[in-house]
Amino acid sequence: MKMRVLVAAAFAGLVPLALAVAQSSQQRMSQGENRPRLGEIMMAKQWRHIKLWFAAKDHNWALAAYELAQIKANLVEAAALYSGIPVGDIATMAEPIRSIEKAVQSKDQAGFVNAFNALTAGCNACHRDMGRDFIEIKVPAGSPFGNQVFAPSTKP
Repeated sequence: MKMRVLVAAAFAGLVPLALAVAQSSQQRMSQGENRPRLGEIMMAKQWRHIKLWFAAKDHNWALAAYELAQIKANLVEAAALYSGIPVGDIATMAEPIRSIEKAVQSKDQAGFVNAFNALTAGCNACHRDMGRDFIEIKVPAGSPFGNQVFAPSTKP
């Protein structure tokens, strides 16, 4: 399990977080606590995927950076807790994530869209490899978050 955590962390640049997740998950399991189901982790990732899209669409780069960090944490947690996830699929998502980070930092809308599409394709490739090709992710058409402002705050 430690090797999977390190591989997942290396792609995301989150070694300290991955080690903390691995330690936390081992502690929870040793204490008899339940770990989150993979579907729950992926659902959280899917919500973050939607929020990442709308944050960048509205040029709220700080929110986009936050949501991307949450996606990375979801991927690290999934890899740490579930050995059935193909490590190769997780590793192939490293480049789209780095590209999104670069686009967010430089506030590059076109670069973001290209990288986001690659990330989405990576999600779908992993689903196919796991025999779950019935789960297909796409670029969001509309926001289910009617209670969140995605545009950057104009307040000082």
